[in-house]
Amino acid sequence: MQSLSRRDFLRTTAATALAAPFIRAQPKAENPIVLPAKAVTRPGAKKLHHFFGYYDKSPWDKSGRYLLANEIDFVDRQPKPDEELTVGMIDLKEDKFIPLGKTTAWCWQQGTMLQWLGSAPDREMMFNSITDKEPSATILDVHTGKSRTLPRPIYALSTDGKQAVSLDFARLHRLRPGYGYASYPERFADEAAPEKLGVWWMDMASGKNELVINLKQLAAFKPDDRFKGAHHWVNHLLFNPGGTRFVFLHRWKAPDAKSWTTRMLTAKPDGSDLRICFDDGMVSHFDWKDDSTILAWARTKKDGNHFYTADVLTGETKMIGETVLTQDGHCSYSPDRKWILNDTYPDKKRMQWLMLFKVSNGRRYDLNKFHSSKQYTGPVRCDLHPRWNREGTQVCIDGCHDAQRQVYVIDVSEVVKS
Repeated sequence: MQSLSRRDFLRTTAATALAAPFIRAQPKAENPIVLPAKAVTRPGAKKLHHFFGYYDKSPWDKSGRYLLANEIDFVDRQPKPDEELTVGMIDLKEDKFIPLGKTTAWCWQQGTMLQWLGSAPDREMMFNSITDKEPSATILDVHTGKSRTLPRPIYALSTDGKQAVSLDFARLHRLRPGYGYASYPERFADEAAPEKLGVWWMDMASGKNELVINLKQLAAFKPDDRFKGAHHWVNHLLFNPGGTRFVFLHRWKAPDAKSWTTRMLTAKPDGSDLRICFDDGMVSHFDWKDDSTILAWARTKKDGNHFYTADVLTGETKMIGETVLTQDGHCSYSPDRKWILNDTYPDKKRMQWLMLFKVSNGRRYDLNKFHSSKQYTGPVRCDLHPRWNREGTQVCIDGCHDAQRQVYVIDVSEVVKS
């Protein structure tokens, strides 16, 4: 793929952006904006695969030199309980992968929850692990090798790295394959809404933790007929930028149902002030815009499935990108909140689209498209899961368009300057 000069790039970008509001389907392929995707991991002689995981965290350290990633030697099936994955980081300056540890607490869609700690983003990272047959989290200083273990696995960290929230990954493995862990046995599997499972809060310094919202409580919170006979679980926890609230999805599925049903809730870190944000049966991917506003692909009875921003305190919603962001995708705000990064699931030709949406003018800028082989479907699928670097000038994706599952970096600095 050839890169464009800045002048030609901006000319093509502007033309596509101006046309975008009139296009509901994907733009025609003959005039795409093509930003090259540079592979920063490679299979090597052992034909190893690499990936990061989800879209809601940045894999770059504070310096921008190191990028977190996972390494594995297969991609075509779910992991067995005792199969280890290697966690590590890519030295972007030296162009090499540095192994840092191994764990059996991993899944295809979210990896090991690899992330840098906001309290020490230049040196400390974490990944989920199994300690004495129980789920845990490992905190590692990548430069000294010093590590410590926390008594709960981590789903989401606050921006400052001082607090975490989590859930039961074994229950998630059964009810949402591809997102949980097969590495430890599920408890209370026969119970529809166990009182001893739900959302845990944990102090990152001491490891002190408590169950702040339980599944029995959720099943009794503004219930309706949809809950009848269903098993309940939680997924997709995320702190707001200030760490004053977290959001999560409450999901449930009856044994004879074809799919699950979802509502979105937010609460304070201690589980208090529980509020419903979306409750019309479908909520998918989301990101916080600020401490009280969230962007989400959701359904409303009035307007159907769209991207909306919602004030989580008042419930007021506003449609975003109505004619250009027409499909569910892994959305996230740029660090300056001026852009929304998004992707799509594979279309009929198995192409996944990567795009940027400019908040100020409502224009969509298509960056590239990537092929996804049919072998990458279901729990083992390879979504792009695009993530920003800390400066908002580069994007990292997981890709399978070059036969292996590898990590790629795309320079978007020319777009965000436009």
